[in-house]
Amino acid sequence: MSVPTAVVLAGGLGTRLRFVVSDRPKVLAPVRGRPFLAHILDRLDAARVWDVVLATGYQAAQIRATFGGRHRGLRLHYSEEPQPLGTGGALARALSLATSDPVLVLNGDSLCAVDLDALRLTHERAGVEGTLVVTTVPDAGRYGSVAVGKDCRIDGFVEKRDGGGAGLVNAGIYLLSRRLLTTIPRDVAVSLERDLLPAWIAMGLAAHRTDAPLLDIGTPDAYAAAEDFLEP
Repeated sequence: MSVPTAVVLAGGLGTRLRFVVSDRPKVLAPVRGRPFLAHILDRLDAARVWDVVLATGYQAAQIRATFGGRHRGLRLHYSEEPQPLGTGGALARALSLATSDPVLVLNGDSLCAVDLDALRLTHERAGVEGTLVVTTVPDAGRYGSVAVGKDCRIDGFVEKRDGGGAGLVNAGIYLLSRRLLTTIPRDVAVSLERDLLPAWIAMGLAAHRTDAPLLDIGTPDAYAAAEDFLEP
């Protein structure tokens, strides 16, 4: 498999972070003196991913002004939503700039230090259309959990709910075939997590398990923990 193009979903409004980060999009929230997105791009550069599409929306111009056309060894491209399209709609719009098959997709507001070479190997061996990175967290109810069956195939997704204890969750990192991605309706607001992934189970999804911890800066408490999570 050739090195995939990466699409980083960076268009979210960051509504829950407005009280602590009000002047910029969520992916530019500062962590250890740098935008959170810079830490994601650092990991992609270290993994020898050469081309990255930033799927932007809210305050897109600020993201472009911050990063420009390159970050270290990465070539950066931009796909801007004309109106909010959700994670799935943003991904569909970015597809014309992502030339690989499969495409590496990452949430721009979370970080999990998975071995991307191991992820590619799992995807190849499973022979599926899409592979999700999953990891165990102490409170799976905050994220919604992933049901994994035999041969690492994904059987289903459980919605977010209070309590429930530890469990496997979607870490927001995917390898997705172009066959899957071309099924997303264009210019329609749709959620990758809520609408598309459950529908794609029948087409073949696998789970790549990692022990790497997950950081999601979507809430003020989680954002406050980011400094320690990314300590040098």
